[in-house]
Amino acid sequence: MILTIAGRELRSLFLSPLAWSILAVVELILGFMFLSQIDAYLMAQPQLAMMESAPGITDFIIAPLFGNAAVVLLLALPLVTMRLISEERRNQTISLLMSAPLSMTEIALGKYLGILGFVLIMLGMIVLMPLSLLLGGSLDLGMLASGTLGLALLLASFAAIGLFMSTLTAHPAVAAIATFGTLLLLWILDLSASGGGQEDNVLRYLSLLRHFEPMLRGGFDSTDFVYFLLIIATFLILSIRRLDAYRLQH
Repeated sequence: MILTIAGRELRSLFLSPLAWSILAVVELILGFMFLSQIDAYLMAQPQLAMMESAPGITDFIIAPLFGNAAVVLLLALPLVTMRLISEERRNQTISLLMSAPLSMTEIALGKYLGILGFVLIMLGMIVLMPLSLLLGGSLDLGMLASGTLGLALLLASFAAIGLFMSTLTAHPAVAAIATFGTLLLLWILDLSASGGGQEDNVLRYLSLLRHFEPMLRGGFDSTDFVYFLLIIATFLILSIRRLDAYRLQH
């Protein structure tokens, strides 16, 4: 039943003009940034040729592309996740869903996998941009794989947070604003960590950016991987608990 709910959610997304508009705008913006980065790399070739350890195509083009993609999708994904549960509540269809022989875990995971499928399709279209460079050059495939994994985990975390925020309200716009505010807070959390105390270490650990950046540079640390899994699991559990509380109230 989880896959059935996920398939239904994914189909409803692609029936929505909002999802298509977001997909088109994101790809257009990132495509422009990608081409601009290629142009900058070509203009910097004379200077790079004189450097002993000059950055390659992957460092110069792909890492900034994935970094830009993270920021753009931080702004865009709340508009996609805002309707997951809140629209069901607004349209009074959540009661029908809860009256079906489904557990709250199945509902939450089905909704999450549906939006995750949309996110992975978007990620695949983004990854096609750097892969196109293989037609005329070589890439550091290890760094590309690390960056892709990092971006996938980051976007999966965005989706989990968006799902939870959507369970808190019947108004999609409120869910979108709450999701964006939470993501932005987790993104910039380490900016307030200026010292080396215990509190600063906690803030650094909780920062999404602090765990995403090493993967962009080709590094892979199990700590970063576990962090993203904990974020996803935490907000999925919170979503399930919130749906359980809502069912008991109604």
